[in-house]
Amino acid sequence: MRTFAEILDLAAARKGAPKVLAAAPVPKTADELAAIPDRDWLAAMARGIFQAGISWKVVGTKWPGIEEAFQGFDVGRVSMLDEDAIDALLSDTRVIRSGPKILAIRDNAAFIREVAAEVAVSAARSATGLPDYAGLIDWLAKKGSRLGGSTGPYMLRAMGKDSWILSDDVVKRLVEEGVIDGPPTSRKAMAAVQAAFDRWRAESGQGLTTISRVLAQSIG
Repeated sequence: MRTFAEILDLAAARKGAPKVLAAAPVPKTADELAAIPDRDWLAAMARGIFQAGISWKVVGTKWPGIEEAFQGFDVGRVSMLDEDAIDALLSDTRVIRSGPKILAIRDNAAFIREVAAEVAVSAARSATGLPDYAGLIDWLAKKGSRLGGSTGPYMLRAMGKDSWILSDDVVKRLVEEGVIDGPPTSRKAMAAVQAAFDRWRAESGQGLTTISRVLAQSIG
């Protein structure tokens, strides 16, 4: 497995070193993440769920109406949507009228309330306090609704969490480095990915977001 410096050299040869490092967004601190209101976390989950399998541009165009239809993503109100309210949303032209996705948003509102009640702090703080990033995305996939695959990781990146995205290019680089032999679908494979990112983070002092982007840009 190459060092992070060696992979950065590969990326720099393709993109230019300053451009590679400057392109990575600066993640929020744990305290900044914890200060994000729960309604904003629910909105981010909803956006990711609606974007799955359809044009992100379509979702962006409809987003103001979606926010209005979901009452500003007030967690308490959305978690209590009854059958009549769900039926109304399924007929509401402001939203993307997918029953499973609408139900998932309601279920994630309940999920956020449950987590907040269990730990007596915001859902954001509990989510960002897990021991490793692989554990966090596994937790979201298991406890949340329709937050598996790339939906959870893209949501976390959008909210400012220091994160990796297992895009096709990142997976190719991880395969090239012998970390995994294909898309990581098992717990063992995800543990290997976590270990590789931990090593590169220790070597470089860079965050997961920067490392992830450098890996992606190192593939020709």
